[in-house]
Amino acid sequence: MPHNTAAVLRAPRTPLVVESAPMPEPRPDEVVVRVRAVAVNPVDWIIQGTGSVTYRWLPTPAVLGSDVAGEVVAVGSGVTRFAVGDRVFGLATGTDRGRDPRHEGAFQQYTALLERLTAPTPDGMSDEQAVVVPLGASTAACALFQPRHLGLSMPGGAAHVDAARGSGVVLVWGGSTSVGMNAVQLARAAGYDVVSTASPRNADAVRALGADVVVDHHDPDAVAQLVQGIAGRRVLGAVAIGTGSADACLRVLRRTGGDVLAMASTSVSLDGLAGRRRLFPAMLPVFTRIGLGMAGFTIRARRAGVRTAFIWGSSLRDDEVGRRLWSETLQAGLADGTLQAVPAPVVAGTGLGAVQGALDRQRAGVSAQKVVVTL
Repeated sequence: MPHNTAAVLRAPRTPLVVESAPMPEPRPDEVVVRVRAVAVNPVDWIIQGTGSVTYRWLPTPAVLGSDVAGEVVAVGSGVTRFAVGDRVFGLATGTDRGRDPRHEGAFQQYTALLERLTAPTPDGMSDEQAVVVPLGASTAACALFQPRHLGLSMPGGAAHVDAARGSGVVLVWGGSTSVGMNAVQLARAAGYDVVSTASPRNADAVRALGADVVVDHHDPDAVAQLVQGIAGRRVLGAVAIGTGSADACLRVLRRTGGDVLAMASTSVSLDGLAGRRRLFPAMLPVFTRIGLGMAGFTIRARRAGVRTAFIWGSSLRDDEVGRRLWSETLQAGLADGTLQAVPAPVVAGTGLGAVQGALDRQRAGVSAQKVVVTL
């Protein structure tokens, strides 16, 4: 039997430690994967640095990570879509409430993935390319297609022009982020127009994914430029990615008549807090600002008639959006070129010992890239 090792968070606010780990056995609806590449996301260093407050349900020791690519080494009794030897990529949900972070965390040599959150890796696509997709695409799909958010029709589904919603445009603020790039291309694949924001150096990449208007989010006139670019088209909603993006999106929606806002970021970044040696008392003013800021924002949104909600990328685990995204949309779109594996991977090292450095690199900031470690 193969031996498993993992990069383990042994206690809150401690560095990851590489050590032996239990070998996962597949449950009926799971596949066990020999991991060949993992990607890191902001949520990973947020959990590491602030999880005792933000992820209070998560026990330690824990294996973090959401993005996995590799090959299947075992299948559960109910699995029908995959067989041993298949190359796959998928979304690990071990850090979610009620899940098992040792059994299904990404940062280990062998991990368990739910069949319904796994897709075959297309021929010609490397593990490093495929592993950038899972959390970014899942979060974008939640924002665009879940009824509690924008509730749009998915690619390949019902026509996107209907009496209830009509045709129109989607605003994606933060189009060069992992979630943003996936939101732009998923919205276009579903037949909607997209306007977005990005820095000048990333604007062409966002346009290439399908946005017909891209403005510089640092420009003081960004909101006015977006309104001008929308040019009277019906706005079906906005996806706000990045600190401060929700307020900017709300201003666009108020001027264009949009009434739904899906938010992927808090009003205050947690990067400075996550890097401090002590969480208390530094956390008090930070979380106070977040709480007061969100209370004020919620009031402004309600007065404007805009419905708002935060996106939870793995909330599609048990709904129809998740099933269709992972069994239909990603498989078909990546195979025929309708969708791309975005953003581009930047390999930060090889082996589980490189994962901590990859988390640190991600927290320091990347643009239109995803930090990846090969195993």
